[in-house]
Formats: sequence, structure tokens, C-alpha cells
Amino acid sequence: MPMFDPPHPGEVIRTEIVQAHNLTVTAAAKVLGVSRQALSSLLNGQADLTGDMALRIEKAFGPKMDTLMGMQSAYDIFQTRQRARTVRVRPYRAVDTRRPPQAGSLPHNDARLK
Repeated sequence: MPMFDPPHPGEVIRTEIVQAHNLTVTAAAKVLGVSRQALSSLLNGQADLTGDMALRIEKAFGPKMDTLMGMQSAYDIFQTRQRARTVRVRPYRAVDTRRPPQAGSLPHNDARLK
């Protein structure tokens, strides 16, 4: 079941990991082995959570990468659904390109039987 307006994963990481461990962004970035700017962008919702960052968070702090990436996916799906009306795509309909048989002709496989 889709979540209604899920938070950006950076918001959760900021409150549940960085703040919960009383870390500064700089200190958390050092623990994760990433730049302060990269972590700050994620925490402020300006960048998506990447698989690499999720793995680093799992190794350093424990939350499973799968859970973190699921949060990103839920966020992305919700944001995209909000824009669904602006996406203009017609449903695909298969076109029958076969020619109708001519009167008196046999189907291709039976042509050898003449």
C-alpha cells in the first residue's frame, strides 16, 4: 500500500541517525567517508539517496540498505504520481499489420497442398 506523502529519506536520516547520535553534519560525513556537501544535500532533500550512500549508512549506523532504498523509492513514486497529470502519453495499442487473406487463397502453411 503506497504511503501518503512519505518524507524524503534525508529527513529521516537527519533525525534518526545524525541528530540521534548527536553528530554534526561534518562529523557524520567523516564517519561515512563522504563530503560534507554530499551529506548536507541529502539531509536537506536536495539530493536523492544513492545505493552507495545507503550502504555506507548501513555499515556505519545499522539501518539496512534495503529499508533506506525502499524509503527513496516510496518518495520517488509519490513525487512522480503527483506529476502524473502533466505526463502526456497515449496508451499503446497494437496495430494488426497482417493483410487479410484474399478470397480463394489458402493460408501460407497450406499453400504447399495445392
